[in-house]
Amino acid sequence: MADSVTPLRADRPGPDEGVAVLDRLEAVCNTHDAPELAEVLRALSAFMLEDLVQVEADIERVPRRDEVIGKSAHHLLALKGKRLRPMCVALAAKAGRGFDDSARALAAAVELVHSATLLHDDVVDHGTMRRGEPTARTLYGNAASVFAGDWLLIEALRRVRQADVPRVLDDLLDIIDEMIRAEAVQLENRGRLVVDRQTYFAIIEGKTASLFRWGLRSGARAGRLDDEDAEALATYGQNLGIAFQIVDDALDFMGEAEETGKNLFADLREGKVTYPVLVGMERDPALKAALGDALASPKGLSNAEGQRVLTALRKTGAIDASMALAREYSEAAAKAIERLPSGAAKTALTLVADASARRRA
Repeated sequence: MADSVTPLRADRPGPDEGVAVLDRLEAVCNTHDAPELAEVLRALSAFMLEDLVQVEADIERVPRRDEVIGKSAHHLLALKGKRLRPMCVALAAKAGRGFDDSARALAAAVELVHSATLLHDDVVDHGTMRRGEPTARTLYGNAASVFAGDWLLIEALRRVRQADVPRVLDDLLDIIDEMIRAEAVQLENRGRLVVDRQTYFAIIEGKTASLFRWGLRSGARAGRLDDEDAEALATYGQNLGIAFQIVDDALDFMGEAEETGKNLFADLREGKVTYPVLVGMERDPALKAALGDALASPKGLSNAEGQRVLTALRKTGAIDASMALAREYSEAAAKAIERLPSGAAKTALTLVADASARRRA
């Protein structure tokens, strides 16, 4: 049974991070001339806020260890990301019987798995900045960051076991295996400029979309939805994750770092071939040679070279093409849940998909 919209509350208590995700979605509606949706979302903010506060409190309960591994883990957790994955778990559960203790444990778990991958990624990518702050590896060292990621993964698995929802623990183990295999493919192709679309999508489906897929399916199972509804939500999660990653790729070439939360050209400097680069090379073969020379240089991609790449990509329309494809996947996500009963949770999931494809940070 779907939830109804909770009456609008003028006050919105709770931590800023719980409000921030919903405020960003509301801004999308206002920006794109959809005031009626913005009004609905203001009501949905109250509908979701208490759940997000509970998830944040659960994440805060990760033990605060004094050694460097604990400091490394909590440094990242304190930076407060979008919390989009736990919000999706909550919404999937609320599309069913509601957000209970089991669903809360799963929502916290999905964020801890995500955080673990970020700690590992920053080591692999030699990352220096994350969410506008120095990465854990720059403060505490690579080893501490790796072990902190391992520790958060264990904390996540403990919460999934605690949730005691049938099949979700086995599913998560399969998802982690899928994520590792995708990382291996990306590592093998780093800096080679030979990645095709099939390989690109295999990487992002494994690295990013798989965890969204697990989160939506596990939330559905916690909400006691039937298998068909759970698979509809899993399909939603798969498409949402792909849309989210394609936008993330495009943000590598858009705006300012302060606005997007990413250092421009970061993916290119790490030797990653992303969707805008693939499209650009297909439409302008000369771009591939220029990129190959820049990446082969011991100095890597300079700012001047990055600007030339950006100009070339804009001329090919690769960035616009990437954002258009992200919107197609967000629309596919919304279509996947048409079978769900109408209600606040379904409305919110539709808005999340739209906002994720239009975000600029």
